[in-house]
Amino acid sequence: MTAIVILGAGPAGAAVALGLRRLGYDVTLVSEWRRFSALEGVSQRVLEALHGAGLHQALAQAILPSQRQVSWNGQQHAQNIEFLLDRPTFDRGLRGALHAAGVVLIEKRVLNVQASVSPHRIELDGGATLHADFLVEARGRQAPTLGKGLRGPETVSLLNRWQGAPGTTASAVESLANGWAWMARRADGQCYWQWTVDVASADLPAKAQLLDYCRQRRHASAFARSFFADATETGLQLHARSSTAILSSQVCGGNWIRVGDAAMAVDPLSGNGIFQSLSSALQAPMVINTLLRKPERAALAQRFHQQRVEQLFLRFARIGRDFYADEQRWAEQPFWRVRRQWPDAQVAHAEADFAALRIERMPVLRDGFVDEAEVVISADQPLGIWHVQGVEVAPLVRRLHTESAEQVLAGLSEEQGRVIRGWLLAQGFSP
Repeated sequence: MTAIVILGAGPAGAAVALGLRRLGYDVTLVSEWRRFSALEGVSQRVLEALHGAGLHQALAQAILPSQRQVSWNGQQHAQNIEFLLDRPTFDRGLRGALHAAGVVLIEKRVLNVQASVSPHRIELDGGATLHADFLVEARGRQAPTLGKGLRGPETVSLLNRWQGAPGTTASAVESLANGWAWMARRADGQCYWQWTVDVASADLPAKAQLLDYCRQRRHASAFARSFFADATETGLQLHARSSTAILSSQVCGGNWIRVGDAAMAVDPLSGNGIFQSLSSALQAPMVINTLLRKPERAALAQRFHQQRVEQLFLRFARIGRDFYADEQRWAEQPFWRVRRQWPDAQVAHAEADFAALRIERMPVLRDGFVDEAEVVISADQPLGIWHVQGVEVAPLVRRLHTESAEQVLAGLSEEQGRVIRGWLLAQGFSP
């Protein structure tokens, strides 16, 4: 049996471990558990992705529904429901799901990884050593860098946490002249305020004065004072962490793979970090399965993972860029000016053009492995669409250049025909 070791037990590492177990692999996972309490706001889409990864148990007690308020570009409004994910509870659920799946868990700090030897040599705190035929790097931003990748503007998020008075569960987002803040309060009075700022232009004080500085900035916001209401702040704590967008230069080799934030870490305004982590992690078990069982497809499997990680990163980066551009009041402030122009000027969602669709052979996932198939490529889907509602779309698009839609769709079921017609219309097709 191949010895597979995963470093990191966050959502990405857990999703890979569970996916590999479903494919019949033995898996050892090494991780230190989170040392501080954290709360994350996630959408319904994120919850669906977590359920799809098999993390039902982890979510069972960790979710608090919340009405999210937004103060952006001088306007205030209530948006859709945001779900507050209690990370300590969620992480305990992750460990339970991994135990139940038969994953071997080792709670140790990784001191050193020698990836240049075969098998990989992993040195752990306390003197233990593991050897892995295949290594999954899922330690997030703590993972060692591999060469010079793509980096966004240098950004840091300063999380303030304290105990206030009990009240209602809520969350909010506010744009500020030199950054933006996400805030949340739980019914038990636990409060969170996270300020995301530019490292170069924020002019932050020394570490010893940073907590008071953040408190002053929070109290200077009428929106934040209104949101938290109660002035009591017991046990105020500060946690600083990098939130710079980073794309690793390499994300897959013949006997290793990077997933989650170790592969790509996005700006928090681009969307929820858990969703981005899962986006790269859910495909990884089938990439690994191909590398181990069909080595003749190794180059194809590596290309599949690399391309998808890169495209996901750029898509999320452009979404974040457009959110920054929506804030017009401080367009010339250093924080906002650089972020409304990065990573490029390419539109996040291109206008549909059926005549511009191309058909190419690209790597796809088929029956648990990376394979190759004809896909339909558009400006909005540069890696292509293989099938919709179980129907391969490349043959249909090719026929539509010479045949009527009625002829091309004649052999489909009623439901398939309805969905395919909707997809074609979304691609700019005119019947």
